[in-house]
Amino acid sequence: MNDWLKKLTEQVRAMWAKWTIAQKLILTGIVLAAVIAVVVLLRVSAAPTMVKILGSPIRSDDEMQLITNKLDERGIAYTVGDNKIIYVKDEKTAMRARGILIRDDLIPKGTNPWSIFDMQSWTTTDFERNVNLRRAIVAQVTRHIEALDDVDKADVNIVMPEKQLFQEDQKPVTASVILYPKPGSDITTNRKKIEGIQKLLKFAVEGLTDDNIVITDQNGVILNDFSNMAGFDRLQQTKQEQKLIMDLEAQYRAKVLTALQQIYTPDRVRDLNIKIDMDMSKKNVKTQEYFPVTIKPRTPHSPYDDSVVVPSITRSKVETTTEWQGTGFNPEGPAGTEGQTPPAYKDLQNSQGKMTQHSLTQNNEINVRNIDEVTSPSIQRITVSVNIDGQWQEKYDPKGRLVMLPQGGIDRQYIPIPPDQLKEAQALIEDAVGYDADRGDSVTVQNIPFDRTAQFSAEDQQYLRKVQLNQIILYSLIGLAVLMIAFIVFRVVSRELERRRRIMEEKRAIEQSMLRENAIRQAEEQNIEVSMSVEERKRLELQEHAINMAKEHPEDVAQLIRTWIREE
Repeated sequence: MNDWLKKLTEQVRAMWAKWTIAQKLILTGIVLAAVIAVVVLLRVSAAPTMVKILGSPIRSDDEMQLITNKLDERGIAYTVGDNKIIYVKDEKTAMRARGILIRDDLIPKGTNPWSIFDMQSWTTTDFERNVNLRRAIVAQVTRHIEALDDVDKADVNIVMPEKQLFQEDQKPVTASVILYPKPGSDITTNRKKIEGIQKLLKFAVEGLTDDNIVITDQNGVILNDFSNMAGFDRLQQTKQEQKLIMDLEAQYRAKVLTALQQIYTPDRVRDLNIKIDMDMSKKNVKTQEYFPVTIKPRTPHSPYDDSVVVPSITRSKVETTTEWQGTGFNPEGPAGTEGQTPPAYKDLQNSQGKMTQHSLTQNNEINVRNIDEVTSPSIQRITVSVNIDGQWQEKYDPKGRLVMLPQGGIDRQYIPIPPDQLKEAQALIEDAVGYDADRGDSVTVQNIPFDRTAQFSAEDQQYLRKVQLNQIILYSLIGLAVLMIAFIVFRVVSRELERRRRIMEEKRAIEQSMLRENAIRQAEEQNIEVSMSVEERKRLELQEHAINMAKEHPEDVAQLIRTWIREE
């Protein structure tokens, strides 16, 4: 054996010496990987088997915190996986943890209560299955009740006794529910809602009856004791009856008020009062009517009634007649014995007599109608009252201006509604509400003026403001017109004064120029040298040129002068 090991070692060394560095590294990696795989496999196989407490992951961090705190409090070792599923070491610990979570109501919302039955082992007993079944039913029923909008929380307890061999020994299934209503809910006084919860329990639990269900509120008051709710039912019925009457009154009020407002405008018909008295009692009326028999109905489209009606018809008839004629027969007593017939009748014994007897028996048939009806509810009396305002018209003077009162308001005149229009409005209301005089209905239509003091005051103030505004605008326009006229007059006067001043200056300049020219001309005639400026020489030349132009073209010069005067 040692020789074989030595040879194997020498062969390995020889092969190792022949291999390259890459081959040596590959072999070393393969050996290390195999060692690591073996170690991991041994570690995993040596780890104990873990069991889930709940089959579904816990999504909420708050619920995870509550569950882990409860498990730590009870000393249960657990492990939270990456998928947020809690594991324990064995099935026994898992069953204990589930019982704790169900008892303390720590099962996460959204978890199916029936998922408990998906985690069973070979050692689960029938008792544990029954307990789990009851827990799942309780959890499911609790979830159904808490899903209602009126329930904030519900505590449900269901007792399911073991089945007995004999029916008389079998104990009934019982259930008790404590409801915590939401603020503002009427579930504690609403019989229909309590009956709904009671039926939910009865249909969810097999063998549960109404007598074995107790529903209370958080104060311990029994809610499903319907035998003591006669007063409550009567109150609810009264509320429904009052609501029916109010709805009917609102319907009639809206219909009549709309019709009147379309005729007299909404401002004149502001409200309508209607009161309906109804009989809500249930009456069963049976009536038997007898009416004539129609032999021949009326011909359609006939201008007159040609029908044949008789009180009755003969069904059977028996008529008998008996006639008798002869002497009377008076029996005597036995032979040898005197009879006891009175002497008066003995005298009539040999008289002749005649008798005729007639009898008639006739059976007649008549029409009979049997009516069986239930009346509820029925209107006993309708009372309607409405006030319609008249019309207010503003007074105008002959010039078409409003007449003002000394106090400053507008003078108005009230025109009442004529009596015939009030009667027409009353007839309209009577037909709309189904007026019945035999029933005692009453319809009152009055014409009482409304108090319109505030309305008239506002209208007067608005009219006075309008008048004041018109006066301000008128005076402003007059003032503006005066200013414009004054400006135009000022402008015309200013231009006229400027024109006159310019004419005077021109005239003065012409006179001075003529005087200077005369002086220069005289100086030239006297051979006196006179010095003239350049401007004076130009003006003199222009003057001479103008004079020559006037002489040669007098019409053109006249037109030019007219144009100057028109422009000025």
